[in-house]
Amino acid sequence: MHTNSNSPQPTPRLTQIALARQAALSQSQPLSPGWVAPWVERSWQRCLSLGMQPQGSVAFDQITAVQLSHTLQANHGLIAAAQPILQGLARAIVNTRYFAILTNAQGVVVDACGAIDHTDRRAHLITRVGTDLSERSIGTTAIGTALTELQPVWLHRGEHFFEATSSYSCAGAPLFGPDGTCVGMLDVTGVDAQERPELKHLVRQSASKIENALLTAQNHTLLLRLNWPGNTLGSEADGLLCLDADGWITGANRVARQMVPGLGGPGLAAVHLSDVFGLPYEQLFDAAKRIGVVMELPLWSGLRLHAQVLAHTQESTPLPHPSALPTQALRDVQAAMIRKALDDARGHVGQAARTLGISRATLYRKLGAKDKDQTQG
Repeated sequence: MHTNSNSPQPTPRLTQIALARQAALSQSQPLSPGWVAPWVERSWQRCLSLGMQPQGSVAFDQITAVQLSHTLQANHGLIAAAQPILQGLARAIVNTRYFAILTNAQGVVVDACGAIDHTDRRAHLITRVGTDLSERSIGTTAIGTALTELQPVWLHRGEHFFEATSSYSCAGAPLFGPDGTCVGMLDVTGVDAQERPELKHLVRQSASKIENALLTAQNHTLLLRLNWPGNTLGSEADGLLCLDADGWITGANRVARQMVPGLGGPGLAAVHLSDVFGLPYEQLFDAAKRIGVVMELPLWSGLRLHAQVLAHTQESTPLPHPSALPTQALRDVQAAMIRKALDDARGHVGQAARTLGISRATLYRKLGAKDKDQTQG
């Protein structure tokens, strides 16, 4: 007997999802751990609290023409930064029955790319620019869930809230701008497609590329590529920091925000480089004149990062081999950090020690070693 390969098959996974829906949506029972991902259950509960019913209809409404004009204008930078990455993403998924969707922070479609079958109404409706795919509009999807949870997600068929959207499988990841604000999300969706949870990794990786493109597209004087010693600089795993001519940090990607404490966030005061690194910012401008040089940057915590410092005009410069990396003497790094901590503490040794995360005795010992070096010099 011929079986339609596009129709949902009664797999253990689909059976488990069906049982979870019955318990959570029909019987209002708490779910056992592992039945569905936590973000799915939380989204279902949000939809129920909004008065939605799983059997309800989904309109896939579009915003007005005036709203669409304002939306596209407001998201011009996001769309421009994302388009090359969307093209690459579309090539990666071309034979999988999945396609890519870009939305703004409110879940409105601003671009779509890939092998979209516009003869299939289910694919056509959700890829129209201006369609509202927010959780409030169409219930649980990767789009609404990623924008609410602010983390990458994967949803398969019945994990969508409405029965009318149970033909979709989708992965989504939020997109963050240079100041850490969520500016939109990236989604890949398939219609009656095989479950491919590995797409969550692909979407997360593509989202990072879009975020880096957004960061480097803004005005800046220096770009810092950061990574921990032992890791090669020059990959998507690098933290990125942008600086203006006076050493103020004008933007950072998510990796940098995880590496460097104290970078601030949306609505917070600007941060100067000297507030997070234990060296004068002028040294970075000197380093940028030596193309390809990688230096060590001391954090005030005592940790160190490797950094390549690039002037805006040098950002396409190839990175040197790790064996060629010059390093700053550890005692010089420590001396700079101690000077900064003592200056900020107005000479109060105890307060400086707490800032550095070391004991008073250790700080006195390091001060003694520094004085001894200066005497011998």
